[in-house]
Amino acid sequence: MTAAPSGPAFSVHDIPFSTRGSWFGISPVVAEKTYAEDLHLVSHQNGMHAVLRFVPLDMATGDRTATKPHATPSLLSWTGAEGHIALAYETPDTVRLRGDGLGLHIGAAATTLTPFSGTYFYREPGTGAYVFTSYETGRRYRVTVLSGTVTEALGTQTLGSAARGVTIGAEAGAVWEVAVEEYETARRPHASSAPFDQVVDTARHAFDAFADSVAPWRTSETPAAELAAYVLWSASVRPLGFVTRPAVLMSKHWMDKVWSWDHCFNALALAPGSPALALDQFSLPFDHQDETGALPDSVTHSEILFNFVKPPIHGWALRHLRRRLPEPLCEAELTEVYDRLARWTDFWLTLRRAPGSALAHYQHGNDSGWDNATTFDPERVIVSADLSAFLVLQLRELAELAHELGLPDDTRKWTRTADATQAAILDELWTGDRFVARAADSGATWTSSSLLDLMPIVLGEHLPESIGDALAGRIEAHLTAYGLATELPTSPHYLDDGYWRGPIWAPSTVLIEDGLRRAGHDRLADEISARFRALCETSGFAENFDALTGAGLRDRAYTWTASSYLLLAEAHEFRRAETAEAVGG
Repeated sequence: MTAAPSGPAFSVHDIPFSTRGSWFGISPVVAEKTYAEDLHLVSHQNGMHAVLRFVPLDMATGDRTATKPHATPSLLSWTGAEGHIALAYETPDTVRLRGDGLGLHIGAAATTLTPFSGTYFYREPGTGAYVFTSYETGRRYRVTVLSGTVTEALGTQTLGSAARGVTIGAEAGAVWEVAVEEYETARRPHASSAPFDQVVDTARHAFDAFADSVAPWRTSETPAAELAAYVLWSASVRPLGFVTRPAVLMSKHWMDKVWSWDHCFNALALAPGSPALALDQFSLPFDHQDETGALPDSVTHSEILFNFVKPPIHGWALRHLRRRLPEPLCEAELTEVYDRLARWTDFWLTLRRAPGSALAHYQHGNDSGWDNATTFDPERVIVSADLSAFLVLQLRELAELAHELGLPDDTRKWTRTADATQAAILDELWTGDRFVARAADSGATWTSSSLLDLMPIVLGEHLPESIGDALAGRIEAHLTAYGLATELPTSPHYLDDGYWRGPIWAPSTVLIEDGLRRAGHDRLADEISARFRALCETSGFAENFDALTGAGLRDRAYTWTASSYLLLAEAHEFRRAETAEAVGG
Protein backbone atom coordinates (compact mmCIF):
# COMPACT_ATOMS: atom_id res chain seq x y z
CA MET A 1 0.00 0.00 0.00
CA THR A 2 1.38 3.40 -0.99
CA ALA A 3 1.54 6.13 1.64
CA ALA A 4 -1.26 8.68 1.39
CA PRO A 5 -0.15 11.90 -0.31
CA SER A 6 0.10 15.02 1.81
CA GLY A 7 0.51 18.70 1.06
CA PRO A 8 -0.74 20.87 -1.79
CA ALA A 9 -1.50 19.06 -5.04
CA PHE A 10 -0.02 20.57 -8.20
CA SER A 11 0.34 19.88 -11.90
CA VAL A 12 3.72 18.57 -13.03
CA HIS A 13 3.05 20.36 -16.31
CA ASP A 14 3.54 23.59 -14.34
CA ILE A 15 5.86 22.67 -11.46
CA PRO A 16 8.51 19.93 -11.63
CA PHE A 17 8.45 17.21 -9.00
CA SER A 18 11.76 17.46 -7.16
CA THR A 19 13.27 17.85 -3.72
CA ARG A 20 15.63 20.13 -1.89
CA GLY A 21 19.23 19.57 -2.95
CA SER A 22 18.51 17.57 -6.10
CA TRP A 23 19.89 18.56 -9.50
CA PHE A 24 17.09 16.75 -11.33
CA GLY A 25 13.33 16.78 -11.40
CA ILE A 26 10.52 14.74 -12.92
CA SER A 27 8.59 16.69 -15.53
CA PRO A 28 7.15 16.60 -19.05
CA VAL A 29 8.93 19.91 -19.76
CA VAL A 30 12.06 18.82 -21.64
CA ALA A 31 13.23 22.16 -23.09
CA GLU A 32 12.10 25.78 -23.28
CA LYS A 33 8.34 25.78 -23.99
CA THR A 34 8.60 22.10 -25.00
CA TYR A 35 6.28 19.52 -23.42
CA ALA A 36 6.71 15.78 -23.98
CA GLU A 37 3.95 13.18 -23.83
CA ASP A 38 5.71 11.31 -21.02
CA LEU A 39 7.27 12.39 -17.76
CA HIS A 40 11.07 12.54 -17.90
CA LEU A 41 13.95 12.68 -15.50
CA VAL A 42 15.33 16.12 -16.39
CA SER A 43 18.78 16.99 -15.08
CA HIS A 44 20.21 20.49 -14.69
CA GLN A 45 23.86 19.53 -14.59
CA ASN A 46 25.64 21.07 -17.60
CA GLY A 47 22.36 22.69 -18.65
CA MET A 48 18.80 21.41 -18.89
CA HIS A 49 18.70 17.88 -20.31
CA ALA A 50 15.93 15.30 -20.45
CA VAL A 51 17.80 12.05 -19.76
CA LEU A 52 15.25 9.30 -19.03
CA ARG A 53 11.68 8.77 -20.19
CA PHE A 54 9.10 7.03 -17.98
CA VAL A 55 6.39 5.14 -19.90
CA PRO A 56 3.63 3.32 -17.92
CA LEU A 57 2.66 0.00 -19.50
CA ASP A 58 -0.20 -2.48 -19.44
CA MET A 59 1.52 -5.52 -17.92
CA ALA A 60 -0.73 -7.96 -19.78
CA THR A 61 0.01 -6.60 -23.26
CA GLY A 62 3.23 -4.64 -22.77
CA ASP A 63 1.62 -1.67 -24.52
CA ARG A 64 1.63 1.93 -23.39
CA THR A 65 -1.37 2.63 -21.16
CA ALA A 66 -3.19 5.83 -20.37
CA THR A 67 -2.46 7.28 -16.94
CA LYS A 68 -2.97 10.55 -15.13
CA PRO A 69 -0.13 12.03 -13.06
CA HIS A 70 -0.81 13.45 -9.62
CA ALA A 71 1.75 15.26 -7.49
CA THR A 72 2.15 16.49 -3.94
CA PRO A 73 5.44 17.63 -2.36
CA SER A 74 6.37 14.11 -1.22
CA LEU A 75 4.77 11.80 -3.79
CA LEU A 76 4.32 11.64 -7.55
CA SER A 77 1.96 9.02 -8.93
CA TRP A 78 0.62 7.78 -12.25
CA THR A 79 -2.88 6.30 -12.03
CA GLY A 80 -4.50 4.19 -14.74
CA ALA A 81 -7.38 1.75 -15.09
CA GLU A 82 -5.14 -1.25 -14.33
CA GLY A 83 -3.18 0.18 -11.39
CA HIS A 84 -0.74 2.85 -10.37
CA ILE A 85 2.95 3.78 -10.09
CA ALA A 86 4.40 5.94 -7.32
CA LEU A 87 7.70 7.85 -7.15
CA ALA A 88 9.41 9.51 -4.18
CA TYR A 89 12.85 10.93 -3.43
CA GLU A 90 14.93 8.72 -1.16
CA THR A 91 17.83 11.19 -1.26
CA PRO A 92 18.52 14.25 -3.43
CA ASP A 93 20.18 12.03 -6.07
CA THR A 94 17.99 8.92 -5.80
CA VAL A 95 14.32 8.27 -6.49
CA ARG A 96 12.37 5.15 -5.62
CA LEU A 97 9.53 3.91 -7.83
CA ARG A 98 6.91 1.32 -6.98
CA GLY A 99 4.28 -0.16 -9.27
CA ASP A 100 1.09 -2.11 -8.62
CA GLY A 101 -0.86 -3.37 -11.63
CA LEU A 102 1.18 -1.37 -14.15
CA GLY A 103 4.59 -1.95 -15.69
CA LEU A 104 7.11 0.77 -16.49
CA HIS A 105 9.59 1.33 -19.29
CA ILE A 106 12.56 3.49 -18.34
CA GLY A 107 14.25 4.54 -21.55
CA ALA A 108 16.89 6.93 -22.80
CA ALA A 109 15.32 10.17 -23.98
CA ALA A 110 18.00 10.47 -26.67
CA THR A 111 17.74 7.79 -29.36
CA THR A 112 21.05 8.48 -31.10
CA LEU A 113 24.49 7.90 -29.59
CA THR A 114 27.50 9.56 -31.22
CA PRO A 115 31.08 9.94 -29.97
CA PHE A 116 30.05 13.30 -28.49
CA SER A 117 26.34 13.14 -27.66
CA GLY A 118 23.53 10.89 -26.57
CA THR A 119 23.18 8.15 -23.97
CA TYR A 120 25.02 4.84 -23.72
CA PHE A 121 23.32 1.90 -21.95
CA TYR A 122 24.70 -1.27 -20.40
CA ARG A 123 24.06 -3.90 -17.73
CA GLU A 124 26.39 -3.55 -14.76
CA PRO A 125 28.35 -6.78 -14.14
CA GLY A 126 27.93 -8.22 -10.67
CA THR A 127 24.95 -6.14 -9.56
CA GLY A 128 22.46 -6.76 -12.36
CA ALA A 129 21.65 -3.04 -12.40
CA TYR A 130 21.25 -1.14 -15.67
CA VAL A 131 23.19 2.06 -16.28
CA PHE A 132 22.60 4.97 -18.66
CA THR A 133 25.56 7.32 -19.23
CA SER A 134 24.72 10.77 -20.61
CA TYR A 135 27.13 12.86 -22.66
CA GLU A 136 24.94 15.92 -22.11
CA THR A 137 25.01 15.89 -18.31
CA GLY A 138 28.30 14.02 -17.90
CA ARG A 139 26.59 11.81 -15.31
CA ARG A 140 25.35 8.23 -14.94
CA TYR A 141 21.85 7.00 -14.14
CA ARG A 142 21.55 3.55 -12.58
CA VAL A 143 18.35 1.52 -12.37
CA THR A 144 18.40 -1.12 -9.63
CA VAL A 145 15.49 -3.56 -9.35
CA LEU A 146 14.53 -4.00 -5.70
CA SER A 147 11.54 -6.27 -6.33
CA GLY A 148 9.80 -7.56 -9.44
CA THR A 149 11.56 -8.45 -12.66
CA VAL A 150 13.13 -6.99 -15.76
CA THR A 151 10.83 -8.11 -18.55
CA GLU A 152 12.87 -6.55 -21.34
CA ALA A 153 16.16 -4.73 -21.83
CA LEU A 154 16.72 -3.01 -25.16
CA GLY A 155 19.88 -1.61 -26.70
CA THR A 156 22.46 -2.68 -24.14
CA GLN A 157 25.95 -1.78 -25.41
CA THR A 158 24.41 -0.63 -28.71
CA LEU A 159 26.04 2.21 -30.64
CA GLY A 160 24.42 4.60 -33.09
CA SER A 161 20.65 4.95 -33.31
CA ALA A 162 18.61 2.55 -31.20
CA ALA A 163 15.96 2.31 -28.52
CA ARG A 164 17.66 1.88 -25.15
CA GLY A 165 15.98 1.05 -21.88
CA VAL A 166 14.62 -1.41 -19.41
CA THR A 167 11.05 -2.56 -18.72
CA ILE A 168 10.01 -3.45 -15.17
CA GLY A 169 7.05 -5.60 -14.16
CA ALA A 170 5.79 -8.13 -11.64
CA GLU A 171 3.52 -11.14 -11.46
CA ALA A 172 -0.20 -10.52 -11.13
CA GLY A 173 -1.06 -9.29 -7.65
CA ALA A 174 2.56 -8.43 -6.82
CA VAL A 175 4.32 -5.08 -6.73
CA TRP A 176 7.64 -4.13 -8.24
CA GLU A 177 10.10 -1.54 -7.03
CA VAL A 178 13.23 0.11 -8.44
CA ALA A 179 15.72 2.79 -7.48
CA VAL A 180 17.10 5.32 -9.98
CA GLU A 181 20.29 7.18 -9.04
CA GLU A 182 22.19 10.10 -10.59
CA TYR A 183 25.91 9.95 -9.88
CA GLU A 184 29.33 10.54 -11.43
CA THR A 185 31.79 7.77 -12.32
CA ALA A 186 31.11 4.93 -9.91
CA ARG A 187 29.06 4.09 -6.85
CA ARG A 188 28.61 1.11 -4.57
CA PRO A 189 25.51 -1.02 -5.24
CA HIS A 190 22.30 0.62 -4.12
CA ALA A 191 21.11 -0.41 -0.66
CA SER A 192 17.58 0.53 0.34
CA SER A 193 17.52 2.91 3.27
CA ALA A 194 13.90 2.22 4.21
CA PRO A 195 10.63 0.73 2.93
CA PHE A 196 8.91 2.80 0.25
CA ASP A 197 6.18 4.17 2.52
CA GLN A 198 8.80 5.31 5.01
CA VAL A 199 10.67 7.07 2.20
CA VAL A 200 7.47 8.97 1.41
CA ASP A 201 6.89 9.80 5.08
CA THR A 202 10.44 11.10 5.47
CA ALA A 203 10.05 13.31 2.41
CA ARG A 204 6.71 14.59 3.68
CA HIS A 205 8.09 15.46 7.11
CA ALA A 206 11.09 17.23 5.57
CA PHE A 207 8.89 19.41 3.38
CA ASP A 208 6.40 20.09 6.18
CA ALA A 209 9.25 21.30 8.39
CA PHE A 210 10.49 23.58 5.61
CA ALA A 211 7.02 25.02 4.97
CA ASP A 212 6.51 25.60 8.68
CA SER A 213 9.83 27.45 8.89
CA VAL A 214 9.25 29.60 5.80
CA ALA A 215 5.54 30.33 6.28
CA PRO A 216 4.52 29.69 9.90
CA TRP A 217 2.05 32.57 9.60
CA ARG A 218 -0.01 31.00 6.78
CA THR A 219 -3.79 30.90 7.17
CA SER A 220 -6.84 30.43 4.99
CA GLU A 221 -6.28 34.05 3.92
CA THR A 222 -3.02 33.00 2.21
CA PRO A 223 -4.02 29.76 0.45
CA ALA A 224 -1.02 29.60 -1.90
CA ALA A 225 1.66 29.89 0.79
CA GLU A 226 2.38 26.18 1.09
CA LEU A 227 2.66 25.71 -2.66
CA ALA A 228 4.93 28.76 -2.84
CA ALA A 229 7.14 27.11 -0.24
CA TYR A 230 7.20 23.96 -2.37
CA VAL A 231 8.31 25.92 -5.44
CA LEU A 232 11.32 27.15 -3.43
CA TRP A 233 11.94 23.73 -1.90
CA SER A 234 11.81 21.87 -5.19
CA ALA A 235 14.06 24.37 -7.03
CA SER A 236 16.84 24.11 -4.44
CA VAL A 237 20.13 22.40 -5.30
CA ARG A 238 23.17 21.33 -3.32
CA PRO A 239 26.58 22.99 -3.97
CA LEU A 240 28.05 21.65 -7.20
CA GLY A 241 30.09 23.06 -10.06
CA PHE A 242 30.04 26.86 -10.02
CA VAL A 243 27.20 26.86 -7.51
CA THR A 244 29.29 27.39 -4.40
CA ARG A 245 26.49 27.20 -1.82
CA PRO A 246 23.10 25.58 -1.33
CA ALA A 247 21.12 27.52 -3.91
CA VAL A 248 17.58 28.18 -5.04
CA LEU A 249 17.54 28.18 -8.83
CA MET A 250 15.00 30.41 -10.49
CA SER A 251 13.36 27.24 -11.76
CA LYS A 252 13.93 23.57 -12.48
CA HIS A 253 12.45 24.22 -15.90
CA TRP A 254 14.57 26.08 -18.46
CA MET A 255 15.28 29.13 -16.27
CA ASP A 256 17.68 27.01 -14.24
CA LYS A 257 20.13 29.67 -13.08
CA VAL A 258 20.70 32.19 -10.31
CA TRP A 259 20.52 35.69 -11.77
CA SER A 260 22.15 38.51 -9.84
CA TRP A 261 18.98 40.24 -8.76
CA ASP A 262 16.47 37.38 -8.68
CA HIS A 263 18.39 35.87 -5.76
CA CYS A 264 17.59 38.85 -3.52
CA PHE A 265 13.86 38.07 -3.40
CA ASN A 266 14.49 34.43 -2.49
CA ALA A 267 16.86 35.54 0.27
CA LEU A 268 14.23 37.86 1.73
CA ALA A 269 11.49 35.23 1.72
CA LEU A 270 13.72 32.66 3.43
CA ALA A 271 15.30 34.97 6.01
CA PRO A 272 13.05 34.62 9.09
CA GLY A 273 12.71 30.84 9.01
CA SER A 274 15.82 29.66 7.18
CA PRO A 275 18.45 32.33 7.82
CA ALA A 276 21.51 30.33 6.77
CA LEU A 277 19.91 29.45 3.44
CA ALA A 278 18.83 33.08 3.02
CA LEU A 279 22.37 34.34 3.51
CA ASP A 280 23.61 31.76 1.02
CA GLN A 281 21.15 33.11 -1.56
CA PHE A 282 22.25 36.69 -1.01
CA SER A 283 25.95 35.78 -1.08
CA LEU A 284 26.16 33.37 -4.01
CA PRO A 285 26.64 35.90 -6.86
CA PHE A 286 29.15 37.78 -4.72
CA ASP A 287 31.25 34.58 -4.59
CA HIS A 288 31.94 35.26 -8.28
CA GLN A 289 32.52 39.02 -8.08
CA ASP A 290 35.25 39.99 -10.56
CA GLU A 291 38.29 42.20 -10.02
CA THR A 292 36.33 45.35 -10.91
CA GLY A 293 33.65 44.59 -8.32
CA ALA A 294 31.05 43.59 -10.90
CA LEU A 295 28.68 40.72 -10.21
CA PRO A 296 28.04 38.16 -12.94
CA ASP A 297 24.81 38.29 -14.88
CA SER A 298 24.04 34.71 -13.84
CA VAL A 299 25.51 31.58 -12.29
CA THR A 300 24.56 27.96 -12.77
CA HIS A 301 26.13 24.51 -12.57
CA SER A 302 28.60 24.81 -15.45
CA GLU A 303 28.36 28.43 -16.57
CA ILE A 304 29.01 31.94 -15.29
CA LEU A 305 28.01 34.80 -17.58
CA PHE A 306 29.61 38.24 -17.34
CA ASN A 307 28.41 39.77 -20.62
CA PHE A 308 25.75 41.77 -18.75
CA VAL A 309 25.16 42.72 -15.12
CA LYS A 310 21.98 43.19 -13.13
CA PRO A 311 20.68 46.28 -11.29
CA PRO A 312 22.21 47.18 -7.91
CA ILE A 313 19.18 46.41 -5.75
CA HIS A 314 21.45 44.75 -3.21
CA GLY A 315 21.56 47.67 -0.78
CA TRP A 316 17.76 47.76 -0.78
CA ALA A 317 17.69 43.99 -0.30
CA LEU A 318 20.32 43.94 2.44
CA ARG A 319 18.47 46.60 4.42
CA HIS A 320 15.36 44.40 4.45
CA LEU A 321 17.33 41.18 4.89
CA ARG A 322 19.04 42.40 8.04
CA ARG A 323 15.69 43.39 9.53
CA ARG A 324 14.16 40.01 8.69
CA LEU A 325 16.95 37.78 9.99
CA PRO A 326 16.21 36.38 13.47
CA GLU A 327 19.74 37.23 14.66
CA PRO A 328 21.96 40.16 13.67
CA LEU A 329 25.01 39.51 11.51
CA CYS A 330 28.21 39.06 13.48
CA GLU A 331 31.13 41.43 12.93
CA ALA A 332 32.88 39.07 10.50
CA GLU A 333 29.70 38.69 8.45
CA LEU A 334 29.11 42.45 8.48
CA THR A 335 32.67 43.07 7.36
CA GLU A 336 32.43 40.62 4.49
CA VAL A 337 29.09 41.91 3.21
CA TYR A 338 30.29 45.50 3.58
CA ASP A 339 33.45 44.88 1.55
CA ARG A 340 31.54 43.06 -1.18
CA LEU A 341 28.77 45.66 -1.38
CA ALA A 342 31.33 48.48 -1.45
CA ARG A 343 33.16 46.88 -4.39
CA TRP A 344 29.87 46.36 -6.26
CA THR A 345 28.95 50.01 -5.69
CA ASP A 346 32.40 51.24 -6.74
CA PHE A 347 31.97 49.34 -10.01
CA TRP A 348 28.96 51.51 -10.84
CA LEU A 349 30.54 54.74 -9.62
CA THR A 350 33.85 54.28 -11.44
CA LEU A 351 33.27 52.10 -14.51
CA ARG A 352 29.65 52.97 -15.25
CA ARG A 353 29.85 56.76 -14.95
CA ALA A 354 31.03 58.63 -18.01
CA PRO A 355 33.72 61.28 -17.36
CA GLY A 356 32.11 64.30 -15.75
CA SER A 357 28.79 62.55 -15.16
CA ALA A 358 27.23 62.42 -11.71
CA LEU A 359 24.96 59.51 -12.67
CA ALA A 360 25.72 55.94 -13.72
CA HIS A 361 24.44 54.34 -16.91
CA TYR A 362 23.24 51.00 -18.23
CA GLN A 363 24.82 49.58 -21.37
CA HIS A 364 21.79 47.49 -22.36
CA GLY A 365 18.29 46.77 -21.10
CA ASN A 366 19.57 43.45 -19.76
CA ASP A 367 21.66 45.37 -17.21
CA SER A 368 18.47 46.78 -15.72
CA GLY A 369 16.78 43.38 -15.49
CA TRP A 370 14.01 44.83 -17.70
CA ASP A 371 15.57 43.45 -20.87
CA ASN A 372 13.27 44.88 -23.55
CA ALA A 373 11.41 47.63 -21.66
CA THR A 374 10.34 50.52 -23.88
CA THR A 375 12.57 52.86 -21.88
CA PHE A 376 15.39 51.38 -23.98
CA ASP A 377 13.72 51.76 -27.38
CA PRO A 378 15.43 55.02 -28.45
CA GLU A 379 18.87 53.90 -27.22
CA ARG A 380 20.35 51.17 -25.07
CA VAL A 381 23.27 52.96 -23.35
CA ILE A 382 21.30 55.24 -21.07
CA VAL A 383 21.20 57.08 -17.78
CA SER A 384 17.92 56.23 -16.05
CA ALA A 385 16.43 57.24 -12.74
CA ASP A 386 15.79 53.69 -11.52
CA LEU A 387 19.51 52.85 -11.58
CA SER A 388 20.49 55.95 -9.64
CA ALA A 389 17.66 55.42 -7.15
CA PHE A 390 18.93 51.91 -6.41
CA LEU A 391 22.44 53.28 -5.98
CA VAL A 392 21.22 55.92 -3.52
CA LEU A 393 19.66 53.20 -1.37
CA GLN A 394 22.82 51.12 -1.67
CA LEU A 395 25.01 54.06 -0.67
CA ARG A 396 22.83 54.76 2.36
CA GLU A 397 23.03 51.12 3.43
CA LEU A 398 26.82 51.25 3.06
CA ALA A 399 26.89 54.34 5.27
CA GLU A 400 24.90 52.48 7.92
CA LEU A 401 27.18 49.44 7.70
CA ALA A 402 30.27 51.63 7.96
CA HIS A 403 28.83 53.29 11.05
CA GLU A 404 28.17 49.92 12.69
CA LEU A 405 31.71 48.80 11.86
CA GLY A 406 33.25 51.95 13.35
CA LEU A 407 34.43 53.46 10.06
CA PRO A 408 33.50 57.16 10.37
CA ASP A 409 35.40 58.31 7.28
CA ASP A 410 33.59 55.73 5.16
CA THR A 411 30.28 56.70 6.72
CA ARG A 412 30.78 60.32 5.68
CA LYS A 413 31.99 59.33 2.20
CA TRP A 414 28.98 57.13 1.44
CA THR A 415 26.53 59.66 2.87
CA ARG A 416 27.98 62.50 0.78
CA THR A 417 27.84 60.39 -2.36
CA ALA A 418 24.26 59.33 -1.65
CA ASP A 419 23.18 62.94 -1.13
CA ALA A 420 24.98 64.10 -4.28
CA THR A 421 23.52 61.27 -6.37
CA GLN A 422 19.98 61.93 -5.18
CA ALA A 423 20.38 65.64 -5.87
CA ALA A 424 21.64 64.86 -9.38
CA ILE A 425 18.66 62.57 -10.09
CA LEU A 426 16.22 65.32 -9.22
CA ASP A 427 18.21 68.05 -10.93
CA GLU A 428 19.00 66.21 -14.17
CA LEU A 429 16.18 63.69 -14.72
CA TRP A 430 13.06 65.14 -13.04
CA THR A 431 11.04 67.42 -15.33
CA GLY A 432 8.52 68.62 -12.78
CA ASP A 433 5.98 65.85 -13.32
CA ARG A 434 8.00 62.78 -14.37
CA PHE A 435 11.46 61.30 -14.80
CA VAL A 436 13.18 61.09 -18.18
CA ALA A 437 15.85 58.74 -19.50
CA ARG A 438 18.96 60.21 -21.11
CA ALA A 439 21.38 58.94 -23.72
CA ALA A 440 24.77 58.48 -22.05
CA ASP A 441 26.58 59.84 -25.14
CA SER A 442 24.44 62.54 -26.73
CA GLY A 443 22.49 63.71 -23.70
CA ALA A 444 19.18 63.42 -25.58
CA THR A 445 16.23 62.73 -23.28
CA TRP A 446 12.90 60.96 -23.67
CA THR A 447 10.02 59.45 -21.75
CA SER A 448 8.21 56.15 -22.20
CA SER A 449 5.12 54.32 -21.02
CA SER A 450 7.20 51.75 -19.13
CA LEU A 451 6.70 51.15 -15.43
CA LEU A 452 10.50 51.26 -15.22
CA ASP A 453 10.34 55.06 -15.50
CA LEU A 454 8.41 55.08 -12.20
CA MET A 455 10.80 52.83 -10.28
CA PRO A 456 12.40 55.76 -8.36
CA ILE A 457 9.46 55.31 -5.98
CA VAL A 458 11.82 52.82 -4.29
CA LEU A 459 13.40 55.85 -2.65
CA GLY A 460 10.27 55.97 -0.49
CA GLU A 461 10.75 58.23 2.50
CA HIS A 462 13.76 59.89 0.84
CA LEU A 463 11.61 61.41 -1.93
CA PRO A 464 10.09 64.88 -1.70
CA GLU A 465 6.38 64.41 -1.01
CA SER A 466 5.31 66.06 -4.26
CA ILE A 467 7.44 63.69 -6.34
CA GLY A 468 6.19 60.66 -4.42
CA ASP A 469 2.61 61.78 -5.06
CA ALA A 470 3.26 62.28 -8.78
CA LEU A 471 4.88 58.85 -9.11
CA ALA A 472 2.05 57.18 -7.19
CA GLY A 473 -0.50 58.68 -9.56
CA ARG A 474 1.33 57.38 -12.60
CA ILE A 475 1.85 53.97 -11.00
CA GLU A 476 -1.88 53.64 -10.38
CA ALA A 477 -2.48 54.03 -14.12
CA HIS A 478 -0.51 50.78 -14.64
CA LEU A 479 -2.73 48.84 -12.23
CA THR A 480 -5.00 46.33 -13.97
CA ALA A 481 -7.42 43.93 -12.30
CA TYR A 482 -4.46 41.58 -11.77
CA GLY A 483 -1.56 43.85 -10.91
CA LEU A 484 1.00 46.28 -12.25
CA ALA A 485 1.45 46.10 -16.03
CA THR A 486 5.05 46.81 -16.99
CA GLU A 487 3.83 48.84 -19.98
CA LEU A 488 0.71 50.99 -19.91
CA PRO A 489 -2.06 48.84 -21.46
CA THR A 490 -3.08 51.88 -23.53
CA SER A 491 0.41 52.16 -25.03
CA PRO A 492 0.84 51.23 -28.71
CA HIS A 493 3.87 49.21 -27.59
CA TYR A 494 1.91 47.07 -25.13
CA LEU A 495 2.15 43.30 -25.79
CA ASP A 496 0.21 40.63 -23.88
CA ASP A 497 3.23 38.30 -23.85
CA GLY A 498 5.84 40.98 -24.40
CA TYR A 499 8.18 40.14 -21.51
CA TRP A 500 8.85 43.60 -19.99
CA ARG A 501 6.50 45.36 -22.44
CA GLY A 502 3.24 44.59 -20.66
CA PRO A 503 3.15 41.51 -18.41
CA ILE A 504 3.02 41.66 -14.63
CA TRP A 505 6.26 40.68 -12.89
CA ALA A 506 6.93 39.84 -9.26
CA PRO A 507 10.10 41.93 -8.62
CA SER A 508 8.67 45.18 -9.95
CA THR A 509 5.57 44.54 -7.84
CA VAL A 510 7.54 44.02 -4.62
CA LEU A 511 9.92 46.94 -5.19
CA ILE A 512 7.12 49.37 -6.01
CA GLU A 513 4.81 48.15 -3.25
CA ASP A 514 7.60 48.66 -0.72
CA GLY A 515 8.51 52.11 -2.04
CA LEU A 516 4.90 53.26 -2.03
CA ARG A 517 4.43 52.08 1.53
CA ARG A 518 7.58 53.86 2.71
CA ALA A 519 6.42 57.01 0.87
CA GLY A 520 3.12 56.94 2.76
CA HIS A 521 0.87 55.59 -0.02
CA ASP A 522 -0.50 52.67 1.97
CA ARG A 523 -3.85 52.46 0.18
CA LEU A 524 -2.26 51.95 -3.23
CA ALA A 525 0.36 49.59 -1.79
CA ASP A 526 -2.40 47.51 -0.17
CA GLU A 527 -4.27 47.27 -3.47
CA ILE A 528 -1.17 46.24 -5.43
CA SER A 529 -0.37 43.59 -2.83
CA ALA A 530 -3.92 42.22 -2.78
CA ARG A 531 -4.16 41.95 -6.57
CA PHE A 532 -0.79 40.25 -6.93
CA ARG A 533 -1.56 37.76 -4.16
CA ALA A 534 -4.90 36.93 -5.77
CA LEU A 535 -3.14 36.52 -9.12
CA CYS A 536 -0.73 33.94 -7.69
CA GLU A 537 -3.54 32.14 -5.88
CA THR A 538 -5.35 31.78 -9.21
CA SER A 539 -2.58 31.47 -11.79
CA GLY A 540 0.33 30.03 -9.83
CA PHE A 541 3.94 31.17 -9.80
CA ALA A 542 4.74 31.88 -13.43
CA GLU A 543 7.72 33.91 -14.59
CA ASN A 544 5.25 36.66 -15.51
CA PHE A 545 1.54 37.12 -16.20
CA ASP A 546 -0.73 38.56 -18.86
CA ALA A 547 -1.75 41.90 -17.34
CA LEU A 548 -5.24 41.83 -18.90
CA THR A 549 -6.24 38.19 -18.35
CA GLY A 550 -4.04 37.08 -15.45
CA ALA A 551 -2.82 34.02 -17.37
CA GLY A 552 0.60 32.68 -16.39
CA LEU A 553 3.31 33.13 -19.03
CA ARG A 554 6.70 31.62 -19.86
CA ASP A 555 8.35 29.46 -17.16
CA ARG A 556 5.55 28.34 -14.84
CA ALA A 557 7.56 27.51 -11.70
CA TYR A 558 9.55 30.65 -10.98
CA THR A 559 10.98 31.05 -7.51
CA TRP A 560 11.13 34.84 -7.30
CA THR A 561 7.40 34.86 -7.99
CA ALA A 562 6.83 32.37 -5.17
CA SER A 563 9.10 34.36 -2.86
CA SER A 564 7.35 37.61 -3.72
CA TYR A 565 4.00 36.02 -2.88
CA LEU A 566 5.41 34.85 0.46
CA LEU A 567 6.76 38.32 1.25
CA LEU A 568 3.49 40.07 0.43
CA ALA A 569 1.33 37.41 2.09
CA GLU A 570 3.37 37.47 5.28
CA ALA A 571 3.19 41.26 5.49
CA HIS A 572 -0.57 41.12 4.85
CA GLU A 573 -1.05 38.58 7.64
CA PHE A 574 0.96 40.70 10.07
CA ARG A 575 -0.99 43.85 9.20
CA ARG A 576 -4.25 41.94 9.58
CA ALA A 577 -3.18 40.63 12.98
CA GLU A 578 -2.14 44.11 14.11
CA THR A 579 -5.49 45.53 13.03
CA ALA A 580 -7.39 42.77 14.83
CA GLU A 581 -5.33 43.33 17.97
CA ALA A 582 -5.92 47.07 17.84
CA VAL A 583 -9.66 46.58 17.43
CA GLY A 584 -9.77 43.92 20.12
CA GLY A 585 -7.64 45.99 22.47
